[in-house]
Amino acid sequence: MPRRPAARARLRALTVLVAVLVTALAAAPPWVARAGGGTPGRAVVAAPAAPPVDADPAPPIPAVPGSPPAPGAPPPQNAPAPGPQRPPGAGLRAPGAHYAWPLAPVPAVAQVFRKPTFRYGRGHRGADLAGAPGQAVLAAREGVVVFAGPVAGRGVVSVNHPDGLRSTYEPVIASVTAGTTVAAGDPLGRLDAGHPGCPGATCLHWGIRRDRLDHLDPLVLLRPPRMRLLPWDGAPP
Repeated sequence: MPRRPAARARLRALTVLVAVLVTALAAAPPWVARAGGGTPGRAVVAAPAAPPVDADPAPPIPAVPGSPPAPGAPPPQNAPAPGPQRPPGAGLRAPGAHYAWPLAPVPAVAQVFRKPTFRYGRGHRGADLAGAPGQAVLAAREGVVVFAGPVAGRGVVSVNHPDGLRSTYEPVIASVTAGTTVAAGDPLGRLDAGHPGCPGATCLHWGIRRDRLDHLDPLVLLRPPRMRLLPWDGAPP
C-alpha cells in the first residue's frame, strides 16, 4: 500500500509533461511543420513556396516607328525587299544631260522606242535594256517615287522628276516605297526576269511620259539638249 502515492506522483508528473509538450507544439510558428514519419518530436522547417507562374504573359512593347527591329524579331509585313548596293558609275550623266542610264554599266539596247501612230495605237512605249536577273535598277534622275508595286503581275516603279516627266521601270522587285526621295543613280530595286519580247535572260523596260498618255523616247534624254540658232534679220544695235 505505501507504493501507491509514489506511482500517483509519477503519473501526475508524466501528465504535466505531456500537457506542456502539447501546448508547445500548438504554439509553434506556422512555417514549422511537424514531421509525420521521422523522429518523434523533431520539427522540420518548410521551404518557402515558389512564386506563382503568370498564365498570361505581358504583351510585347510596341516598337517605336523608325527604330531598328529588335534582334531576332520577324520582319514587318508589307516591307520592301532588301535593296541592292549602288554600283560603281551609277548616276553618271553625259555633259549637259539631266538623265543617266538606269543600269550600270551601260547596257545594250535590246529594243528601241517606237512612237504609236495615234494615242492608243500599237508601238513600243519605252526602251528595253539588256540586263541580268537581280541587277540593280537605278533612278535615271532625282525625284520622288510615286508608285512601287505589281501591275498585271509585274513589278513596276514610277518616279516623278523636277522637269515634270515621269519615268517607269519594269519588271522590278522594288526596294523603295511611294514617297521615297531618290537621287540619280539610287537603287530602286532588283531587275526581275520575265519581260516579254526580251531576246536575252531579262530586260529592263524603261519608259518616260510627260502626261498620262504622252510617251517619249527615254534614250533622247541621255544626250545633252540641242541648241539651234535661228536666223535674225534685225540690224545690230
